Amino acid sequence: MKKFRNILIAIFIITCVNAYSQTDSLSISEAVNKSLENNYGIQISRADLEVASINNNWGTAGRYPSIGFDASANNSYNLYDSNLTNRFAAGVGLNWTIFDGFRVNTTKLKLENIEELTSGRLAVLIESTVQDIYLSYYSVLLQQEQLNVLKTVMDLSSDRYDYELKRKSLGSSLTYDVLQAENVFLSDKSSYLEQEMQVRNAIRSFNFILSEDPGKTWIFTETFEADTSRYELSDLIAKMTNNNQTLKNQYTNLVLEQNETTLKQSEMYPSISIAAGMDNSITRTQISGAAAQTFNSYMPYGNLRLSYDLYKGGVRKRAINIARINEEIASVEIEQIEHSLTNELYSLYDYYEVRISLLNVSKRSLEAAELNMKISGEKYRSGAINSFNYRDVQLMYMDASLRRLQSIYNLIDSRARLTRITGGFLEVGE
Repeated sequence: MKKFRNILIAIFIITCVNAYSQTDSLSISEAVNKSLENNYGIQISRADLEVASINNNWGTAGRYPSIGFDASANNSYNLYDSNLTNRFAAGVGLNWTIFDGFRVNTTKLKLENIEELTSGRLAVLIESTVQDIYLSYYSVLLQQEQLNVLKTVMDLSSDRYDYELKRKSLGSSLTYDVLQAENVFLSDKSSYLEQEMQVRNAIRSFNFILSEDPGKTWIFTETFEADTSRYELSDLIAKMTNNNQTLKNQYTNLVLEQNETTLKQSEMYPSISIAAGMDNSITRTQISGAAAQTFNSYMPYGNLRLSYDLYKGGVRKRAINIARINEEIASVEIEQIEHSLTNELYSLYDYYEVRISLLNVSKRSLEAAELNMKISGEKYRSGAINSFNYRDVQLMYMDASLRRLQSIYNLIDSRARLTRITGGFLEVGE
């Protein structure tokens, strides 16, 4: 019975350990979905968009009338003639501005544009988040691949160290050669351990963007490869002009400035409003020694009001002029953004083309380094080359491998930047 209980305890401990150490697999699309769901900035921006959507209605713009109810009770007592008066009044009234220089329609259009601009700002934040998580995901893969390269070099150094130890035991190797091999192995092991820390730091940075626990671990399912398909510069320019969200937001901002000009111009028109309602008053008066008297009255009313400011010291004209200047500023800012984005696109396109070529060069360099490593290993064991020559070949292999990995990441980075500037990440965000 005791043995059976120990078995159950062992099974329970193993189950708990497996549950605790369970690592979830994660693709790039799943990472993007998680980041869009958990990102704090996106949550706040979505709340701002919801507020703008709620405000975007005709009631906020002032199209509908306001209806109010008012009631009051007044009581007084005259000490001179012992006169007691109780008065209760109530009324229902409607106030409606039926014309205010087209301000209502312009305000509603402004509310629509504010909602659109808020949505555009959310889109820019989504673009930034998708790009950040995309590059962070592949940054983790880069660090892991670099770790594999350093492990390969460390294993080669370990094999060389073991080889020198065996040779020394057989009397065919000197202590100097053994110590040299040991120093090389320890140096490579130090580099490997430091790279392990780089991997953990990259995962922690990834979890921060993902709004996950810093200690969370993942199985990254994507392969560390770069898409080398070509772009047409004219197509990229067309996509940027039509889809770049920063440019779209600036267009919306220009429309808002135009709305503001129209609102200032509406102050040059008269205002027409109507008021209608019903007032009811009940008054009860009692004089000492006399019977109480009650008076009840109903007073319906309907009024039409026309108002216009004949002169306000030129305030309205100055406000209109300032609004028109702000329009011109917004228009110039559009030209500036278009020019800046076009210049950036040309640079990104050039970088992308060059990095494709650099990737091809790094692949050929790695193939040559791998072949040289294989041949040099055989020559080292046959005594055709010394340990210094063999170490140089190892370092050349490591450098070629790391440059190829960095070339892959650089190309991924260039493609991500081209995708963002042309509005391609919004399709993922949607």
